[in-house]
Amino acid sequence: MSFQDKSIRCSDCGTVFTFSAEEQEFFQSKGYTNEPKRCPSVAKQGSQSDTQIAVTTMGPTPNVSRNMR
Repeated sequence: MSFQDKSIRCSDCGTVFTFSAEEQEFFQSKGYTNEPKRCPSVAKQGSQSDTQIAVTTMGPTPNVSRNMR
């Protein structure tokens, strides 16, 4: 199948971004059936927020160094 670059409007910020033919091929190779809904900058902010939430939720790493006899 031949892919062509496609313009998509970000569902969060409204910016128009390009979903390139190469990205479409990648999506197909991974079995993804939906096009992206968010532009790369909004998607990046979301993934950074997810990381921060995971770190905050998990809390500090417990101190497991104990004297073992």
